[in-house]
Amino acid sequence: MDEKITRFGVSIEPDLLQKFDKTIKKEGYTNRSEAIRDVIRKNIINQDTIDPDSKAIGTLTMIYDHHTGNLTNKLLDLQHEHHNEILTTTHVHINHHICLEVLVLKGKTGRIKKLAEKIIALKGIKHGELVITKSSF
Repeated sequence: MDEKITRFGVSIEPDLLQKFDKTIKKEGYTNRSEAIRDVIRKNIINQDTIDPDSKAIGTLTMIYDHHTGNLTNKLLDLQHEHHNEILTTTHVHINHHICLEVLVLKGKTGRIKKLAEKIIALKGIKHGELVITKSSF
């Protein structure tokens, strides 16, 4: 697919440009244009997923101690309550106590965020992070 490219100029302070160049080099960009496009895309996605009724996809990654209280049952109950938003889960045993679980989510942004907040707040969840994006581009 051939997309038309529009060229435009950007005015930027030298110190900020130097920091940007250092950052994009570290991240592996070969040019400023692609880095700027990614920054713009990310900003648009962030704006589009503010609306709780917007459609989104995402992942919730969590690390937890499955020996903490009734955590495993609470997680299963929440996952069954939200079966419409959960496409799949992956569960990995890190050691005898610690598990890594990833939920792949799809649905309304507000419901996905509320589910993630409920899960991350459970006692025994050591770390949880939701990554959310638009469901269509």
